[in-house]
Amino acid sequence: MPLTLRRTVSDLESISAAYRTLFSMIEAVEPRVAEATRQELTDQRNSLKLIASENYASLPVLATMGTWFSDKYAEGTIGHRFYAGCQNVDTVESVAAEHARELFGAKYAYAQPHSGIDANLTAYWAILAHKIESPALAEFGAKGVAELSEADWETLRRRFGDQRLLGMSLDAGGHLTHGFRPNVSGKMFHQRSYGTNPETQLLDYDALAAQAREFRPLILVAGYSAYPRRINFAKMREIADEVGAVLMVDMAHFAGLVAGKVFTGDEDPVPFADVVTTTTHKSLRGPRGGMILSTEEYAPSIDRGCPLVLGGPLGHVMAAKAVALAEARTAEFQTYAQNVADNAKALAEGLLSRDAQLVTGGTDNHLVLLDVRNFGLTGRQAEAALLDAGIVTNRNAVPNDPNGAWYTTGVRLGTPALTTRGFTTSDMDAVADMIVSVLKSTTPTTTSAGAPSKAKFDLTDDARDASLTEAQRLLDLHPLYPGLEL
Repeated sequence: MPLTLRRTVSDLESISAAYRTLFSMIEAVEPRVAEATRQELTDQRNSLKLIASENYASLPVLATMGTWFSDKYAEGTIGHRFYAGCQNVDTVESVAAEHARELFGAKYAYAQPHSGIDANLTAYWAILAHKIESPALAEFGAKGVAELSEADWETLRRRFGDQRLLGMSLDAGGHLTHGFRPNVSGKMFHQRSYGTNPETQLLDYDALAAQAREFRPLILVAGYSAYPRRINFAKMREIADEVGAVLMVDMAHFAGLVAGKVFTGDEDPVPFADVVTTTTHKSLRGPRGGMILSTEEYAPSIDRGCPLVLGGPLGHVMAAKAVALAEARTAEFQTYAQNVADNAKALAEGLLSRDAQLVTGGTDNHLVLLDVRNFGLTGRQAEAALLDAGIVTNRNAVPNDPNGAWYTTGVRLGTPALTTRGFTTSDMDAVADMIVSVLKSTTPTTTSAGAPSKAKFDLTDDARDASLTEAQRLLDLHPLYPGLEL
């Protein structure tokens, strides 16, 4: 489903006039911000956005964020706030949670997290609190929390800090919040990572089960940010149950495919996981923010996200989440989600037919991970060359990446944003041709010391200009926010 306004010409003129009035108000206070905002729309309209974690929110979602809910503090939970006058925040948070429960078939939904990282941190601490805090406190007899001595708290801190977490490694496609050592998740837990099969680059459930039996984590984390395949969550549940672990799924990247019923049965994490975290943008196409779904067992602990982890919830963003989730409950969104997956498959097939190398040899979700070694480039060089040619991507590590997490050997490509604009499978084949043509026309250069550079490159003028011309042709076919004129 392309992101059309579904408005009459008169409506479009009124919407454009409203935006022009809005920008004139901003301009009167700080013209640089108004101009940067106008330019951002222009830049997004004039580039092929293939960043897998980005999308375009609808105008109703965007408009909902620009309201006076921004001015209201509302720490606490629905009906139990630490500030007076929160009845309207209660309403929008309740609506967001209701839509989330119905959309995903979850028993409980928590719409307060400001981001995916906040959602994961809240989930981790809620699981720790639920699984450990009450039994641990019972050891201290009749003492209340306020009566615990410093020695008591030291005992609790050791117990909390020595819990085990098993998550997907960063180079296999996991996320930095899945136990990556420099991230706080890697400092909270005694952590280990699972990877993929060295030959197939696919998840090996038998190897993962053996690792879980040996390590016996409190939390088994499933989900990814750069793994181009689906996960069997029924098998993940079996592994978690065998070792007594809590199964937590981070579906931030593929939530839209779950909402749109592309991922069903064993590929839908909600029926199998104890706790599911997500962002509300990416493939879900809402505002930037986070959300948690869970069974009823974990709901009381997650409801303590404020003050456990979070500060004041953002009422204007929760309201926008409610609008986006309402949009996701339509048949049109299901069509959109299927198109996202179809476009990713077409992009992968187009790249493979032109002798590009893909991690796992393809995709069956919304993203493609391109290994650029056969072009003689690093991920950083490929990312920069594609940007010069009008194609916005992000470099990404591949399994056992020889260039590390900064320069990388891969480029991650995603189809949610271009699908929102109405791109089709034939368009994605044209995009694949552009990508390969640009990378074939890019050569590494040397540093000032004469050594091979991992960042500098040369892209031929002809290849760059041809790509920019073709990009503009495709973009003109699928305008962003059609009819909106500033």
